[in-house]
Amino acid sequence: MKKLLLGLACLAPMTLTAVLAQDAPPAPLPPGESRAFPPPRTVEGQSFEVREPERKISKPAFKEQTRAPYHKRAAFQVTTLTDKLGSPWALAFLPGDKLLITERRPGALRVLDASGKLSDPLAGLEALAPLKKLGVLDVALAPDFAVTRRIYLSFFESVEGGFYSNTNLATAILSDDLAGVRDVKVLFRGVPAVPLKNFSAKQGGRIVFGKDGSLFMIMGDRDANRKWDYLAELAQKLDNHLGKVIHIMPDGKPAPGNPFLKTKGALPEIWATGLRSPQGFAADPKTGQFWEVEHGPQGGDELNLIRKGRNYGWPVISYGINYTGEPIRDGIAAKKGMEQPVYYWDPVIAPSGMAFYQGDLFPAWKGSLFVSGLRGIGLFRLELKNGRVVAEEPLLQDLKLRMRDVRVGPDGAVYALAERGKLFKLTPQ
Repeated sequence: MKKLLLGLACLAPMTLTAVLAQDAPPAPLPPGESRAFPPPRTVEGQSFEVREPERKISKPAFKEQTRAPYHKRAAFQVTTLTDKLGSPWALAFLPGDKLLITERRPGALRVLDASGKLSDPLAGLEALAPLKKLGVLDVALAPDFAVTRRIYLSFFESVEGGFYSNTNLATAILSDDLAGVRDVKVLFRGVPAVPLKNFSAKQGGRIVFGKDGSLFMIMGDRDANRKWDYLAELAQKLDNHLGKVIHIMPDGKPAPGNPFLKTKGALPEIWATGLRSPQGFAADPKTGQFWEVEHGPQGGDELNLIRKGRNYGWPVISYGINYTGEPIRDGIAAKKGMEQPVYYWDPVIAPSGMAFYQGDLFPAWKGSLFVSGLRGIGLFRLELKNGRVVAEEPLLQDLKLRMRDVRVGPDGAVYALAERGKLFKLTPQ
């Protein structure tokens, strides 16, 4: 680890102005990439995708692994709940028809009530980092929130010497009046600290609870999208948290059943390895299984079933290619000992959030998996059967907005959080 940190320290930092500019829509895009997302094909039984694959030699490992047939299940209407958010990243449902929303920049928590009133930023987060140096990602209510009012937050911060920290996890108590948080405590800090120029890249940060109340969190590889980046290689190594799923107890200690506790040189929090840019993470409420979506490079976005101790292959295998158009490493998409994605998109949709639907408001959507898309500018509803994707339906593409998160509310409605400060609610038509 000392050698790793020394190597990182040799990289020249960017100015803060250059870093903050990365929060804006990227321009120009990497070679071969286009912001254009053509209207999806909505013909029953045919894939919505009308674009050619980026990786021409790709062949799925099994029939249902990509380009599932389009299938429409239910009509819906869309209500805009607010358009006044900053850089929204995640949301959680509070009692009393209120929502707790994170803003990645400038690092804030806000409350939205049923009337559409948006609170000022909640006080207390400065205990994590000075607010101008803080970025807030996911938020999750503890299983016993009704009693403890405890919440969990993933975040990142700037540190001295031209570095940003990796993705971190903290806990806090939400005040009764919803005006602030107290008793803030950092439970986990990802290592190593990542160079300033990579601060906004592939952070991960989604939080999911295990049935025993333990916490799982996804971590990105933090590379810079170059043809070769040593940070991507670290997703295959066990002495760091990059490109991993981590698993800790509510007190921050490694979970006792973690797979690498007795592996020499391995960090004890690691649950699974080989991820690239995980953005969505959710547990199936029926089975308790963990599912994850991640950005591929040029092509090769993935939906994975996350299992204990498994290796998901990045950067050794991929259904995508480099932004230069060249193969990634050996150009292979499968290798013994590495997991295949349950599903992949090529070209990409840039999946972000995800949520399973088990509400009663849309009976026809029962069991569906919703994925929000940044490049796909909308939502994607997937139907799963026996662990395979058997149908896919794109939604909200007409809004032409990058969707950062999707959640299912206690009312059974679907909530979609858009990057340009908007929150939408889907209800039956």
